[in-house]
Amino acid sequence: AATGRPVDEEVSSDSEPEGPSLGRRRRREAAEEEVEETPQEKKLRLAKLYLEELRQHEEERRAEEEEEESLPADLIGDRLKEDVLEQKGRLQRLVAKDVQPPDPASIRVLRGHQLPVTCLVISPDDRFIFSASKDGSLIKCKWEVESGKRLCVVPGGKKGTEERHMGHASHILCMAISSDGKYLATGDRNKLIMIWDAATCKRLHIFTGHRDAVSGLSFQKGTHQLYSASHDRCVKVWNVAENAYMETLFGHQDVITGLDSLSRECCVTSGGRDGTVRLWKIPEESQLVFCGHQGSIDCIQLINEEHMVSGADDGSVALWGLTKKKPLALARQAHGMQDAQGLQQPYWISAVAALRNSDLLATGSHSASVKLWKCGEGFRKLEPLWDIPLVGFVNSLKFSAVGDFLVAGIGQEHRLGRWWRIKEAKNSICIIPLKRKAAPASPEAPDSS
Repeated sequence: AATGRPVDEEVSSDSEPEGPSLGRRRRREAAEEEVEETPQEKKLRLAKLYLEELRQHEEERRAEEEEEESLPADLIGDRLKEDVLEQKGRLQRLVAKDVQPPDPASIRVLRGHQLPVTCLVISPDDRFIFSASKDGSLIKCKWEVESGKRLCVVPGGKKGTEERHMGHASHILCMAISSDGKYLATGDRNKLIMIWDAATCKRLHIFTGHRDAVSGLSFQKGTHQLYSASHDRCVKVWNVAENAYMETLFGHQDVITGLDSLSRECCVTSGGRDGTVRLWKIPEESQLVFCGHQGSIDCIQLINEEHMVSGADDGSVALWGLTKKKPLALARQAHGMQDAQGLQQPYWISAVAALRNSDLLATGSHSASVKLWKCGEGFRKLEPLWDIPLVGFVNSLKFSAVGDFLVAGIGQEHRLGRWWRIKEAKNSICIIPLKRKAAPASPEAPDSS
């Protein structure tokens, strides 16, 4: 570790004061370690580096695609415009209209977990799937169309064996991978966060300090800063590369059930039965509160830097803009109604996923299907597209970075409890190929509007 701590040492948020000045102090110390230069010099240096990276990237792409004559005139300018739109949350690739209904026979099922799959992530290059389960095991599967074989398995252990046992000793509830694919983080019901080398599945650190189950994890895009959320109702900030705790934020009135983040130094959380979604601004140590669901808000994901989607046990799916306190769109009974002990109740929404910077969403429940949705009219409308048959509780959903497949983590039980069991379900990872309609051939340039 950069701080001189030995690998796999336990780091606790209790070992240092949790005052609001701690995070600021750490950021100031990090800034002082940088080479002394004026703000203008730093901006110029970073801009030159960024432009050089863009030039190299476009040159590599040009060599690979061998399109010497048909390349656009200003690739770097187009890429810069796209990056600006992405940062402002205005980049929206309109792909939903071209997605074809997936063939159920093409869905690949990966078996290996003994108990319900609770969470999964896909590596940034779309080559690996990491999944975890209530059995405490962590499985790394390599994404290959032909094999889908398991590359690495870290088995779960018994409670109290975390020090001598490499894996978790209780239900794993959440996981996250850094945008460079270097670090994997997993959180469990026993209040622990474990940091892994994603390439080797070797455990590097254990983070402690949460006072209840760790239910949400997310790396800030482009950094090794990790956000964690817990049933203890707080959000903690960690620096994984430096093996360091940064600060703790409070606000939710009930257990936090989910968390997500993108490039900005902020994260969003779903607050269970307190009925709120919250946006946490880390540098300002402030939060924005959003209300709209009637039940427990169980899952959340950012679509881009300005919009997010959430799901609740009242059966509703909500689209939010980060500047509005109420949902921009709300689909009630999104997965229909069920007959539970003689009462008509909506199917709970147990997982949501967004193809980043696009208009394509996916939602999961235990309604025997995953649903694909289109965000229409500037995120003010939710239009159902297709139903994909999958039996069991859909506890986790993730799109590949390119959007050519969707991965679902399936369990016989809900990831947060054991209210009831779907016996015919298989505890598994399901890989759903997503095909798009072929664009019609035309000599004219495509309409970018």
